[in-house]
Amino acid sequence: MKLNPQQLQAVKYLGGPLLVLAGAGSGKTGVITQKIKHLITDVGYAPHHVAAITFTNKAAREMQERVGKMLPKKSTRGLTICTFHSLGMRILREEAPHIGYKKNFSILDGTDSAKIINELLGGTGKEALYKTQHQISLWKNDLKTPEDIVQTAANEWDRQMAAVYAGYQATLEHYQAVDFDDLIRLPALLLQQNSEVRHKWQLRLRYLLVDECQDTNACQYTLMKLLTGAEGMFTAVGDDDQSIYAWRGANMENLRQMQADYPQMKVIKLEQNYRSTARILKVANKVIENNPKLFKKTLWSQFGMGEHIKIVACQHEQHEAEWVVGQIVKQKLVGGDKTRYADFAVLYRGNHQARVFEEALRSARVPYQLSGGQSFFDKAEIKDVLAYIRLLANPSDDPAFLRAATTPKRGIGEATLGKLNAHAQQHGCSLYEAALNEEAQSALAAANREHLHQFMTLMESYRARAENDDAGELINNLLADIGYEAHLLNSEEGKAGEIKWRNVCDLTGWLARKGEQGGKNIIEIA
Repeated sequence: MKLNPQQLQAVKYLGGPLLVLAGAGSGKTGVITQKIKHLITDVGYAPHHVAAITFTNKAAREMQERVGKMLPKKSTRGLTICTFHSLGMRILREEAPHIGYKKNFSILDGTDSAKIINELLGGTGKEALYKTQHQISLWKNDLKTPEDIVQTAANEWDRQMAAVYAGYQATLEHYQAVDFDDLIRLPALLLQQNSEVRHKWQLRLRYLLVDECQDTNACQYTLMKLLTGAEGMFTAVGDDDQSIYAWRGANMENLRQMQADYPQMKVIKLEQNYRSTARILKVANKVIENNPKLFKKTLWSQFGMGEHIKIVACQHEQHEAEWVVGQIVKQKLVGGDKTRYADFAVLYRGNHQARVFEEALRSARVPYQLSGGQSFFDKAEIKDVLAYIRLLANPSDDPAFLRAATTPKRGIGEATLGKLNAHAQQHGCSLYEAALNEEAQSALAAANREHLHQFMTLMESYRARAENDDAGELINNLLADIGYEAHLLNSEEGKAGEIKWRNVCDLTGWLARKGEQGGKNIIEIA
């Protein structure tokens, strides 16, 4: 990659904190990867002392691939390229005892968190659940505790939400679990409060590169500051014109705060765009010219003016999709063999808009690939079933135990799990082993003990069958025994339960085929 003067300056600068204002398409990823190479090859940083932090796994993978092509494998051994959440998890796994957690703590996804919050709310409906979950997430991202909220509560709703927040956090601690927000919040608090741990990680990660820093929330920015220390050996890359995550706590003011926290910080602007023609940039600059700006910059391109931009008014969303697909078919016919369908892309703002375009593409027999959207294996109902399978294969899998024991509901709640966790911590064993232990069982109330006994009897019987029974038959029998279909149909509104059950049937069908084709049992498939 040939660097322009500003890019080269950004790569070479090591005089202290650096903010690279990278406009859209200005080659920021190239600057970050070239700087990683420069730090390791030319400056002499050990790879394990360098960390590049991104916002998405996709960005991290792309960066890893680029660095892998630029440097031999031995030069990247120990190099950290990951998301804020991945780095936070790494710190937490290593430092868990400092905050009273086991190293193999559970990580709850949004669905798991929603279940806990819904119980605390008393099942008041999806809108209240979403609003509460979102508010707790914003408070966590702003490093606010339930106590902070109570002290500053402006109304009764805030006070009620603070109580739910406190109950939710207490439940997580009982479960020895964290949510996604905690993966950054807890390391930030730990480094803030423990100078020894903070110094250890500052010595380990001696140079930080932070991508998309305009999208950092208070929690992420605090973690970054704590890791880089007073010297601020970092390169932060961002653009105030591309901040899009305010709805989930991102604060563009962090760029302004960065200037106050690091008055010696150097600012380098990347304004040459390598992606678009001048006409597109002119329109884009016009659209954002009235945005409040922290830094003034104007993107430019050497690709000439380019074609005129066409604006088309459509009657409705179906008409829009048909028109777009018609243009693709027309261009493909004109271009012949030189034009591929892979040369076209349809961008839409939300996943809900994909359906009409998919229908139009299928009607026109145009092959397409959908990028993004939820993976089949990330669906809550699939993760529920897989939790049982994981637990059959590995009884020491605490996150799988938590999910299986509480889905569907069977009378195993916070009180039971809290006591099992206390026993597991004290004796250094898994939750599954604690649940089978007579001493741990004796600490439970009679009804709770009976519910736990029924669950463990079920799991032990299926563990005994797992190695010999047909995989498809075993999982279908298990789902029937736990009443999973009825659970989905009763807990979902409208046809959502039927759709989720069809997804489960697709999964069990796939597992059955894998078992038959490979002659494998459910343990071997898992």
